[in-house]
Amino acid sequence: MAKAMILAAGQGTRVRPLTKHTPKPMVPILGKPVMAYLIEHLARYDVKQIMVNVAFMHWKIENYFGDGDRWGVELGYSYEGVREQGEVVCKPVGSAGGMRKIQDFGGFFDETFIVLCGDAIIDLDIEAALAEHKAKGAIASVVTLDVPRSETKNYGIVVADADGRVTSFQEKPKPEEARSTLASTGIYIFEPAVLDLIPPGREFDIGSDLFPLLVEKGLPFYAQNRPFEWIDIGRVADYWSVTQRVLAGEVAQMQVPGREVRPQVWVGLNTSVDWDKVQIEGPVYIGSNVRIEAGAKVVGPTWIGHGSHLRGGCTVERSVLIEHTRIGEGMLVQEMIMSPQYCVDRSGHTSYVGDEVTPLRWGDARA
Repeated sequence: MAKAMILAAGQGTRVRPLTKHTPKPMVPILGKPVMAYLIEHLARYDVKQIMVNVAFMHWKIENYFGDGDRWGVELGYSYEGVREQGEVVCKPVGSAGGMRKIQDFGGFFDETFIVLCGDAIIDLDIEAALAEHKAKGAIASVVTLDVPRSETKNYGIVVADADGRVTSFQEKPKPEEARSTLASTGIYIFEPAVLDLIPPGREFDIGSDLFPLLVEKGLPFYAQNRPFEWIDIGRVADYWSVTQRVLAGEVAQMQVPGREVRPQVWVGLNTSVDWDKVQIEGPVYIGSNVRIEAGAKVVGPTWIGHGSHLRGGCTVERSVLIEHTRIGEGMLVQEMIMSPQYCVDRSGHTSYVGDEVTPLRWGDARA
């Protein structure tokens, strides 16, 4: 139906420390990278040729996804970096600059193509979006969603006329200053001709550079406002919220893995749980090789990554435990994202193992 590009070169600084050692598209939801859900969705609509621009920890993305064969697609990668003092270092060239780099290299974009951010989960009807794009004779389309006016400060806002033609933009305006409530979802549809507007060899962004240029030149550029599920992991709080919603069964096409041993309690392989002496209230996922000692309590929605260890008497409520996390005896963990090195509360406040200011005691279950 079309070709696609997934934007995956950013560092994901707004969701640190989740991205300290992991590219943002590789952040796991139900144990699977966010970008995997995106590729699966594209494949459902027969979008099978996909280029990915990469930079930060690019090898983790490339090693996991490979050539895309197991998803029934073809994947290619465009690395964005430079050589400085004999070392190759990543240097993203912007979302639009990445498109131009791919095109200049091999002319990949020879038909209508869709561009998506690699850090969101969507269920967009891609066929309908492409049909509207073509029916309007658009050179570019941006898919938008209506958001509450109080939330405009968190998004790029698109201003369009009655026909949907884009007239201007506002970057995260205050609610009282917002001229629209249409938020850009980071999903774009382009014709190859748009690439001629992007200057080669320099940083250039889709939202802040290319879109204003399209408006200035009066080219057929439209906003599409259609209902669909869009889960953007832009902040740590978003990641916590997404996991809660997924475990609660609120997100279509996302099934909890493992075997359901009790209502809303799923387990992976080879777990060590004293079921008669622990209290577990679903929805809860317990990964493979997880040990939960007698006297522990788990309240869902909670995800316990593989190889984790909950000591006796501890309580874990509405939290995410990244793999190999050990929770100390008698500890109370509420609404947290925890890893062997750090813990983050739902507001984004981070503590690290050994911090004297936190009463929590946790660590690496492998040691």
